[in-house]
Amino acid sequence: QVQLVESGGGLVQAGGSLRLSCAASGRTLSYDTMAWFRQGPGKEREFVGMIRWSGGRTQYPDSVKGRFTISRDNAKNTLYLQMNSLEPEDTAVYFCALDSRGRGGWDPRDYGFWGRGTQVTVSA
Repeated sequence: QVQLVESGGGLVQAGGSLRLSCAASGRTLSYDTMAWFRQGPGKEREFVGMIRWSGGRTQYPDSVKGRFTISRDNAKNTLYLQMNSLEPEDTAVYFCALDSRGRGGWDPRDYGFWGRGTQVTVSA
């Protein structure tokens, strides 16, 4: 049974930084795809970025490109999201997701496993 547990959220001022972590258990990651999504109040779930576990290729939407960076630690089976230059518009619950088929893209329906999320609040 795959479990994903996010951590690292919190309250930060605009312009600040946070690093989120997502620890995966129940599966040794190899050819999976992992991603970060976020959901703000009253909004749909939004793609934040993804990484192909094998090879480390990443993709980001324009809204976070240059500010957010996804990385992974193979030994720890852990995914990270480094968020810099945070803006109030980045306030949301952040979720990590896993597609064990390795084909996940920007659509949340591509992902079969989800964490419970961690709250990020950016004050003006």
